Amino acid sequence: MGKLVSTIFITLDGVYQAPGGPQEDTSGGFDQGGWSFPYGDDDFGRFIGEVFGNAGAFLLGRRTYEIFASYWPKVTDPDHPVAGKLNALPKYVVSSTLQAPEWPGTTLVGGDLAKEVTALKERTDGELQIHGSGALVGSLVDLGLLDTLHLLTFPVVLGAGRRLFVDGAVPTKFRHSAGRVTAAGVSIQSYDLAGRPDYGSYGLPEDA
Repeated sequence: MGKLVSTIFITLDGVYQAPGGPQEDTSGGFDQGGWSFPYGDDDFGRFIGEVFGNAGAFLLGRRTYEIFASYWPKVTDPDHPVAGKLNALPKYVVSSTLQAPEWPGTTLVGGDLAKEVTALKERTDGELQIHGSGALVGSLVDLGLLDTLHLLTFPVVLGAGRRLFVDGAVPTKFRHSAGRVTAAGVSIQSYDLAGRPDYGSYGLPEDA
């Protein structure tokens, strides 16, 4: 059975929208796309290569899938650490609106998300990886299905854009499993889901 692993780029204020370029995702009038680009150094590249090296299949939201499908099929080098994996391995897209995807190896996923994703995990060797797809990641965290979250936090604040965890998210506890900081200042932290939060108080006991 595979692990469900998310890798997502966010800003210090939690925005994940359009990290890769100005035209990547302008929905909602967002005009600050490409904010991750200045931090793409060798340390960053090595980590991304490590992640894709563990991929067994990909699970994507519709918006991220369309962004990827417009670019990665054009990179035809089978030894490219990202394109080689994305073009060769199965890709599953969670969408009720996408029609007849043209990227070879793509399967649409609909219906009961928990049931469908559990089945995908069971038949995947290696990691079932989610890249971007913030709304989907949030839903899978709420369902308790995500195993590991690679959270790449970039040293920039945007003040606008879609945020990863929004009001109404299911309270969830994570356990830190690994971490590093790139030379450019990107904090790469890995977390495993660990159930529901614990609570306490720093206040003095009532009978003190």
